[in-house]
Amino acid sequence: MGKNLIQQKRGKGGPRYLAPSHRYVGSTSHRPYDQIEKSGSINGRVVNILDCPGHSAPLIEVQYENGERTLTIAPLGLNTQCVVKSGEKAENGLGNTLPLKNIQIGADVFNIESKVGDGGKYIKSAGSSAKVIAKQEKKVIVQFCSKKTKVFDENCRATIGIVAGGGRKDKPILKAGKAHFMMKARNKLYPKTSGVAMNAVNHPFGCGRGRHKGKPKTVSRNAPPGRKVGSIASRRTGIKR
Repeated sequence: MGKNLIQQKRGKGGPRYLAPSHRYVGSTSHRPYDQIEKSGSINGRVVNILDCPGHSAPLIEVQYENGERTLTIAPLGLNTQCVVKSGEKAENGLGNTLPLKNIQIGADVFNIESKVGDGGKYIKSAGSSAKVIAKQEKKVIVQFCSKKTKVFDENCRATIGIVAGGGRKDKPILKAGKAHFMMKARNKLYPKTSGVAMNAVNHPFGCGRGRHKGKPKTVSRNAPPGRKVGSIASRRTGIKR
């Protein structure tokens, strides 16, 4: 008789797989896009640098001249004595947030908005950055660190700089216990057992006759949770030639 697989057990709201959001500092975004930003710029002072288990990068708390406080991602090289600016007429300086149309070509940016006013969706992990490479009529082309390019609306905002915390993967994980606690901080499944190493009752790829799958890895997007393993709705498989 079969059992519930790992992918069937996850996502049901149990404490074993529930993200510890009570330890998260908060969500990060640009300040609301109001008339102050459209007419000029507003200054903000960095009052604190925070560590959040829900983010790979450190966060900064910024207090603006109008008394508003926002939580956003920290750029590399910023400290609590710095002043950042936000608005259409803000300068091209470290930590400043302004529309892509006003950012000079070749500048490193992060926390790019997908749609105007959504607060930032792209390039938010530690050590990442994108580069403004071209401008067209009402469009700006941005190149990600993966060398992929994407076209954004010219009024989408971004922050100038590189996301802080880029060296987090340089230090080796010397023992499994450290990896266990790193994963536990976000309730990630660890360790991950290979499907072909399991028994047939535990996984579709499992059997007692050696480490082979015995069936195609590709499955439909509409497959049920017990069968949705392997390459899910893959566009292509095999070695790219």
